[in-house]
Amino acid sequence: MNLLNKNGVPSLEQIKSRFPSKELLLTPKAITECYEEIPCNPCSTVCPFDAITIGEDINTPPVVDFDKCTGCGICVYNCPGLAIFTVQENEEHLLFKIPYEFVPYPNLGEIVHAVNRNGEIISKAVITKVQISSRQDKTVLLHVQVAKEYLHEFITVRRII
Repeated sequence: MNLLNKNGVPSLEQIKSRFPSKELLLTPKAITECYEEIPCNPCSTVCPFDAITIGEDINTPPVVDFDKCTGCGICVYNCPGLAIFTVQENEEHLLFKIPYEFVPYPNLGEIVHAVNRNGEIISKAVITKVQISSRQDKTVLLHVQVAKEYLHEFITVRRII
């Protein structure tokens, strides 16, 4: 039995299988964490670059064509399962765009806890942008700066209170 079926957390192998090569992360890329077959396709229908495909069976997990993906983030805030984020690696940090639906929203420049898929705090992170528009239907797109070593661990943030 894999960890996903046991505790809802994907294995490191499953996580890494969704990422492109490090060279492609020089520009933002969408990462889908849909591991099970469920009927869902908003990510593929909203992508303006046709970078995400589902195929003929709506239950098929999405596949990202990293050559087409620009990391715009439209798929991130349109995913009803909050199972998509973008990531880019620069010389110093990782830059993530993640969905966020808790209020109050973090503020620009706020230091937050970086959290892994087990809900554990792994580091500190910085909010570099809080993006919200009427098209986003209350799902904020947080831009988060995270240390490079957490590429396959980071998934969300927790505000420091």
